[in-house]
Amino acid sequence: MTAGLASGISPLSATPAGAEVSVLDATMDAVLVVRSNDAEDRFLGSAFLWGDAAVVAVTNAHVVGDAEEVRLIDRHGNEELAEVIARDEIRDVAVISVAPGRKGLVPAQQAAALGEEVYALGAPLGIEFTLTEGLISATARQVQVEVPIKMLQHDAAVNPGSSGGPLVDAQGRLLGMNSQIADGSRMFVGIAYAIAGTDLDRIVTGLIEETLQPYPRLGMTARPVDRKAAEALDVPVAGLLVDGTIEGGLAAAAGLKGGDIILAVDGTALTQPGDLAFLIEAALESGTAQLTVQRDGAQIALPLPLSLPEAEAPGLTMKTRDLSLAGSAPVTIKSYRLGALGVVLGEGGTVKDVTQNSPALFAGLAKGDTILAVNGTALDGAALAALELSEPALILVQDGTGETRHIYLDPWGSHDGARPLGGANVLDPSVVVF
Repeated sequence: MTAGLASGISPLSATPAGAEVSVLDATMDAVLVVRSNDAEDRFLGSAFLWGDAAVVAVTNAHVVGDAEEVRLIDRHGNEELAEVIARDEIRDVAVISVAPGRKGLVPAQQAAALGEEVYALGAPLGIEFTLTEGLISATARQVQVEVPIKMLQHDAAVNPGSSGGPLVDAQGRLLGMNSQIADGSRMFVGIAYAIAGTDLDRIVTGLIEETLQPYPRLGMTARPVDRKAAEALDVPVAGLLVDGTIEGGLAAAAGLKGGDIILAVDGTALTQPGDLAFLIEAALESGTAQLTVQRDGAQIALPLPLSLPEAEAPGLTMKTRDLSLAGSAPVTIKSYRLGALGVVLGEGGTVKDVTQNSPALFAGLAKGDTILAVNGTALDGAALAALELSEPALILVQDGTGETRHIYLDPWGSHDGARPLGGANVLDPSVVVF
């Protein structure tokens, strides 16, 4: 995730305070650049080899996206095609199978301490194998209230592209994985977040051994009961006020509805909005969480199911694989349907939605547009749904005002739009989707 050397950045040609250059130099050997395995050869982010005798690399789930294979390149120019064998989109961790025979990074036995000197390694803005220096600013910051992870906050310079790179101490021990930055523009402002090594060890091990409990999407929006809400509702400042639930979701199955106030989970009161995520995670093994809810001035108990029958684990993908074997040759995709390019079609060729970070979004397609023609040929809704693009296409669309325009949709072309980095922000939004 750095635009260039600045204050706090130490080049490898000089010895950073508290660290031996040879140690950091050796640590850089475990760092990898992640690129797409397609004709476009897009830069995706950073990764690093995991463990004493590495058979996997680790990165963020948002770095690899939904890719099945990626290309990994080390600082010496060695390149390999590698398979993404597991990912957890909610906790934002992905595991990639790599050829054995190399040494990776091992999580430090002791957690990072406030004020500890740290080093971020990766490819900020695509500038490969960069090292920056900083201090631990906070040791347990819950950045996203709907995610049960408390991150390390530090001020080593990181920028888009640093995601998935390691955060290490002066001895090259792994303290965490750089994952997010705290600014709506997604450029470094002195606040960076890394998934702590203890959490990373737990998640990576669980993904490899296929024992990690998937964290569920609850299907509701809620906001903290702050002073203003409490005064308006004449209730104490405590809990989460439910704005609404999604039909068919877990919250709706529990009987939650707009206006309910969630006060506790399994008997433990919500003292902070983010407590809900950790209490739900603690209840995953039992399969049900008991909610204490205030409704119409009375407290009621609602059992919250943590999985739906035959529902797929949200955001969690794992593949059974012998990690001692190198990956097989990847297959290049030669054609795409519109759905695979991010287009959610409605009736008559109307665009119901456009997936974030998709080729369709970057091409300029918008929700509410109607697709009139592809490469000059008028197509109805059924034909559009079945259409397969084996080459770039010129698409005529009409927006809600009746104006028409052409967009050029190239599945294999350059996508210059900003890559979302997990939604991190200094201030949590008032309304959170759980």
